[in-house]
Amino acid sequence: MDSRLERLRQALAGAVAGMSNQQLGWHPPGKWCAAEVLEHLYLTYTGTIKGFQRLLEAGKPLAARTTLAQRWRVLVVVGLRYLPNGRKAPPVAEPRGLLREKVQAEVGAKIAAMDEIIEQCETRFGRRTKLLDHPILGPLTAAQWRTFHLVHGLHHEKQIQRLRRDAPD
Repeated sequence: MDSRLERLRQALAGAVAGMSNQQLGWHPPGKWCAAEVLEHLYLTYTGTIKGFQRLLEAGKPLAARTTLAQRWRVLVVVGLRYLPNGRKAPPVAEPRGLLREKVQAEVGAKIAAMDEIIEQCETRFGRRTKLLDHPILGPLTAAQWRTFHLVHGLHHEKQIQRLRRDAPD
């Protein structure tokens, strides 16, 4: 597994390890609970897998042309590894109430499956090829997709750690 995605897998596993159902479900008013944050990440991984499956089925990269605004966003998120706070998740990545146990049990496998399909596409189409559009960042290479998921996942891992710390006993 790519080292970035392995680091992500371990960070998320560690963040929720030993959390009770009460801790996983607790949240401040108007915010997601740890289970919902984990579900959001799970949905982003399944969405990425589906996007890369479409790419393989098409037999060619599905990336559009990059806009200047997208270049700046990629520089900030992928280049500087900084994910700004306050951006609303796309509707497809908003928690919808999947079973906590399912999400917790499968999130690591989804990261591994995502790594595998990104690797397949990178091998087939090239390391420098923009493969697929991210809904906010635009066209990304395989390496940029991996880095995005690491930065995004670690951003949310910190949220889970805060929720864990602040949850009532």
